[in-house]
Amino acid sequence: MSADFSGLDPCVHCGFCLQSCPTFLVTGDESDSPRGRIVLMRALARDERHAGNESLRRHLDRCLGCRGCEPVCPSGVRYGQSLEAAREVIGRERRPSFTARLVLATMADATLRKPAMAAARAVRPLAGKLAGSSRVGFAFGMLAATGPWKTGSGIRGPEASGSNAGFGARDPGSGNATRVPDPEARTPVAVFRGCIMEGLFSHVNAATARTLGANGYQVTEIRAQGCCGALHAHAGEHEQAKELARANVTAFAAAPNAAVAVNSAGCGAALKEYPHLLAGDPLEAEARTFAGRVKDASELLAARGPRPGGPLPLRVAYDPPCHLLHAQRVAREPMAVLEAIPELTRVAHAEAELCCGSAGIYSLLEPELSRAVLGRKTEAILASSPDVVATGNPGCAMQLGAGLRAAGANIPVVHPVELLDRSYRAAGLYDEYGAA
Repeated sequence: MSADFSGLDPCVHCGFCLQSCPTFLVTGDESDSPRGRIVLMRALARDERHAGNESLRRHLDRCLGCRGCEPVCPSGVRYGQSLEAAREVIGRERRPSFTARLVLATMADATLRKPAMAAARAVRPLAGKLAGSSRVGFAFGMLAATGPWKTGSGIRGPEASGSNAGFGARDPGSGNATRVPDPEARTPVAVFRGCIMEGLFSHVNAATARTLGANGYQVTEIRAQGCCGALHAHAGEHEQAKELARANVTAFAAAPNAAVAVNSAGCGAALKEYPHLLAGDPLEAEARTFAGRVKDASELLAARGPRPGGPLPLRVAYDPPCHLLHAQRVAREPMAVLEAIPELTRVAHAEAELCCGSAGIYSLLEPELSRAVLGRKTEAILASSPDVVATGNPGCAMQLGAGLRAAGANIPVVHPVELLDRSYRAAGLYDEYGAA
């Protein structure tokens, strides 16, 4: 068996992971916990259980892959990588379902993805009216959650503009304008557009470019980039994931001095782990160099402050995406983005460190368990009474948005850079220098 399960070796079955596992908290089944799944994966690695074993497949399929168990593990078990290895082995015995293969094929191929996303955007204006708690209604709620944030608060919202030229900034307290460095002095950065982000959240990509530009970065475009391959790797389709990884490593080599800004936590984790995915590949060394350039957008913004904007008197519940908090261990930087916004109040909720149940295409394949996990999260968020929920991953935004709508709460779910972008607009920062 060629799959690498060495990441499981340090596990001593101590059980520290149990209370960090969303599926175990919902089901109470040891086999739906990291410890129980490690027993199953070790049995698979030792050929004590066949990849076709129904119980093994069921419990590994039910894992969200949120990696919440990794930070709390005192032994340093690499659970996420081992789970992907197990799913790769299982995939040789049983291909993913037709639904999964259709979604994965669409995300991987731009000729399929672009018309699919265009159709979704065409339906989106009606989605909010059709959203509800039924399975179909929930799907419409997810689609509705992808739209740009609109509000009657009087604060000008970010239109989906891709402009990132001519940025400047001013201190809203003093009224003194301070220009960012001239273009030739700015730090180069390329925004990873992604597949879902580009197709349904292009307004977030535009806000990312604007806020980076306002903080002294020179945004450059990488046209040959594509899907990161995270969904494919999580589903055990490693060959397809490797093809996508090679394409991105090659594409971003066109701007070797630019940092790679990512605003999707799942994509960021995948891009940073390309060296593991492409281990032994002719492009492994290039993948290692590329991964070293990858930064979450919040990491780049926090490195520059970020500079403050105008006031947004909002109560914001920040819900950290699993693949940002647990996989990338990025926790402080999104807080710095929110703290740059005057009059914004962060409100805590009890389930912040637990998965929302989205997990890529998990909500399509395991809808009941996904909704059960989401139910805990939704209750906790509603108890904190926020005006807005902020999260840095498209799947999380869709899941949380649909869950809140199903609960009868009209609370928008936005990306942290959308809030910073709106704050900059409220300060007149962009208008003063002719940008956006």
